[in-house]
Amino acid sequence: MNKKEETLFQRRLNRHLDELRWLYMELYGNDSMFAELCEMLHYYAEQRSPALRQRDLDREADPNWYKSSDLVGMMMYIDNFAGNLKGVQSKLPYLEKAGINCLHLMPFLNTVPERSDGGYAVADFRTVRPDLGTMEDLEQLTAACHKKGINVCMDFVMNHTSSDHEWAKRARAGDGEYMSRYFFYADPAIPQEYEKTVPQVFPTTAPGNFTWLPECGHYVMTTFYPYQWDLNYRNPRVFNEMMYNYLYLANRGMDIIRIDAVPYIWKELGTSCRNLPKVHTIVRMMRMIGEIVCPSVILLGEVVMEPAKVVPYFGTVDKPECHLLYNVTTMCTTWHTVATRDTRLLRRQLDAVNALPKDYVFLNYLRCHDDIGWGLDFDTLKQWGFEEVAHKKYLNRYFLGLEGGSNSRGELYNDDPVTGDARFCATTASLCGIEKAGFEQDAAAMERAVRFDLTLHAMMLLQSGIPMLYSGDEIAQVNDYSYKNDPNKAQDSRYVHRGKLNWEIAAHCEDTSTPEGKVFCGLKKLEAIRRSHPAFDLGADVWTLDTGDNAVLAIGRYAEKEKIIGIFNFSEIDRTVTLPYDKGEFTDLLTGNRAVLEDLTIPAYGSFYMAQQFMPDPEEIKAPL
Repeated sequence: MNKKEETLFQRRLNRHLDELRWLYMELYGNDSMFAELCEMLHYYAEQRSPALRQRDLDREADPNWYKSSDLVGMMMYIDNFAGNLKGVQSKLPYLEKAGINCLHLMPFLNTVPERSDGGYAVADFRTVRPDLGTMEDLEQLTAACHKKGINVCMDFVMNHTSSDHEWAKRARAGDGEYMSRYFFYADPAIPQEYEKTVPQVFPTTAPGNFTWLPECGHYVMTTFYPYQWDLNYRNPRVFNEMMYNYLYLANRGMDIIRIDAVPYIWKELGTSCRNLPKVHTIVRMMRMIGEIVCPSVILLGEVVMEPAKVVPYFGTVDKPECHLLYNVTTMCTTWHTVATRDTRLLRRQLDAVNALPKDYVFLNYLRCHDDIGWGLDFDTLKQWGFEEVAHKKYLNRYFLGLEGGSNSRGELYNDDPVTGDARFCATTASLCGIEKAGFEQDAAAMERAVRFDLTLHAMMLLQSGIPMLYSGDEIAQVNDYSYKNDPNKAQDSRYVHRGKLNWEIAAHCEDTSTPEGKVFCGLKKLEAIRRSHPAFDLGADVWTLDTGDNAVLAIGRYAEKEKIIGIFNFSEIDRTVTLPYDKGEFTDLLTGNRAVLEDLTIPAYGSFYMAQQFMPDPEEIKAPL
């Protein structure tokens, strides 16, 4: 670094040094390890390229860049999308055409194929999977993305390593230094004590939280799978080394680092080993480390809980933690709403999110790489006559296409024959009926299914935060059942929605006579509306409205004298509603048609973006509660 850059680094370091030292010493009480950490922060700051240093300066000057309504993301598996990293780079024009400017690359670090868990069992944090390319390919891709205004996100799996990681190999061989980086116990009584209070993540496919290693006569903590060994963050060496991995990866050109399984990071005997206070200490230190070394990089936390429990991971105004968090609850409740045609719970949860400070930015999505788990608010649902066990069974049967007049197709995941509990897997298109309509060659059913697919996306894009598409959803790609022919995948039904992108179908993405063209062009139109109307800004007022019909959801947004009312019909029949407090004519941004919101008929599975401009008084915007 030159003198100017050195001065800038020291200013960033000094801004956080006292708090960072205090938190580090509270956890570890180790001066020498803290001194080493500070030295390595300087080292990784020196390693940042000139282009990334300039990006740091630009983003420091615009710290709210990620709060823009311009952002639209897409998550993808590199191999499924384009074979390898070079292939992804060659397909950037397609992503530009789709309106994508935030690219989430699913796990690409080196793993062992038979023990990869979709890439979340990392064997080497500094090596790309050989079939996907090299670190140099990754740097070339991120640089090319930056030139096109595309941000890049990656997964950082910091809760555990693969059992094939070098640390794990040395631990298995009996090296005490490396055993201390995990949770090793020769005495079975200690794992048994943990099991009394720690829930199981996969009780059917990977029961228990420990794995016996006969070759070294010890148990090791494995919260997720036997080949994923939990890291012991009570050891400062673990924290330091994982922070060095984080900064190494940030220096490859990442803009967003997704922290996998955040609530699990800190473990203590006698607790659930979830959401412990010291998790927040670690995330807070990670936030400061990023602001010292790579301030253009932001943190996305994977916290799969309802909003009230998710919010603490944002930290506070004075001591922030994650920049972004997933809106898991709304995603899950959306599919409950699809199956029940009952928007009451969805409306209640949208109200809860809308009541949070506007600085809190959520990542919104309909589908992702993972299954749909029915973590619904069953206490509230019970008041409306929904019993948990029976309702979960109904939801799974609905999305299998077996009940409730369903057009969905998909597969169960982690089906427990004893409790009847299960999760669900499918693409958005298959959940909406596009697969069934295509198989039956039913043109009318296909029209409704495509309309419903776009309606759900329209609702998702109307929410505050960053919308994230799942690769293939932009062309209405349906389930891929070929995974059953692969012995390494056949037991994991999540691969039904992890199929390769069908580039033959993608070639028709602008042909609106095809389902893929209708969805692709429909999504582009929704994205363009979102980017061009001030009512979509993060600072907008957002609320839900009482439509008088449980099958119809209405969401209002207001900013800069523009009001937009999104209206969404979750029913298979046309519905007519009146929104009595919204007077005057509105223009539907989707069609250009003008209408008043009295006796307004919404087509089956249809939606409107009704807009009204130059409102006289913000105090008159919302309907009375």
